[in-house]
Amino acid sequence: MNTKAPAVPEASDLINVGHVSTPYGVKGWVWVHALTDPITNLFGYQPWYLKTREGFRPVKVLEWRTQGKGVVAQLDISPDRNAAESLRNLEIWVSKDVLPELEEGDYYWSDLIDLSVRTQDGQLLGTVHSMMETGANDVLVVQASEGSMDELERLVPWVPGEVIKDVDLVGRMITVDWDPEF
Repeated sequence: MNTKAPAVPEASDLINVGHVSTPYGVKGWVWVHALTDPITNLFGYQPWYLKTREGFRPVKVLEWRTQGKGVVAQLDISPDRNAAESLRNLEIWVSKDVLPELEEGDYYWSDLIDLSVRTQDGQLLGTVHSMMETGANDVLVVQASEGSMDELERLVPWVPGEVIKDVDLVGRMITVDWDPEF
């Protein structure tokens, strides 16, 4: 039986899929905040790597279940509540290799973070800081960066074809049809 922990991939090969929230009960279970949709997809992506101050630590999910509107899990490194408490707020990362292939024109949010955002006439609005779900459509949170036209933060709707004109992952650029004054 091989009990050796899996080798940790390079950080550039990992993607953040959630974080450990708080302990759940006294037997080492934890609440898990998933960035996947639906949230239970998180458990199909194994192994997990918890991002600690010392680096990425591989962990195994022993059990999990939905609990109310969230999910809880028992991890191999968390036999009791004290151990679970030590995992509070640690990010959960997985290898990009375990994620499903995306169709043309679909992107993981993490692939969009830090991309430059320019208007069709070449004005640099800034870089993508984060993404938000709003119900109607997702939104790029674009923060000013070196060389941007001003110091404003902008919320740009993720509407491919209308607002989002081009995404160039290799060139690290998103071209938008967006009025900078809006």
